[in-house]
Amino acid sequence: MQTRNTVQRQIVLRAVQSMHDHPTAETVYEAVAGEHPSISKATVYRNLNQLAAQGVIQRVPIPNSADRFDFNLEQHYHVRCTHCGAVYDVQMPYLSDLIDQVEDASGVLVERYEILFEGVCAACRGK
Repeated sequence: MQTRNTVQRQIVLRAVQSMHDHPTAETVYEAVAGEHPSISKATVYRNLNQLAAQGVIQRVPIPNSADRFDFNLEQHYHVRCTHCGAVYDVQMPYLSDLIDQVEDASGVLVERYEILFEGVCAACRGK
């Protein structure tokens, strides 16, 4: 089913694209509501979910925390600081043959996977 490209959806998309820190849905809502007070939290959340389902933005699942959203659709990894909670892109080559290696080693046809590295970021280590 095709979804409409509404004004609200464009507002939410622009908000995610302007944030380079992998915002949560709540953070996106706060940014959008600051400029468009009439937009509801439900509208922002629904549009984030639809944009992610359409592949326009990427949902970054964070265990035991709120999912994050990323406008960068290139295949890449993420790291989360266990101290401050920040989520960063990992600047390294993407291992494009990883799925083949897992399938060869396990015999399982991989349909999807998520890799999230966790540790303490440089800023938190410096404190």
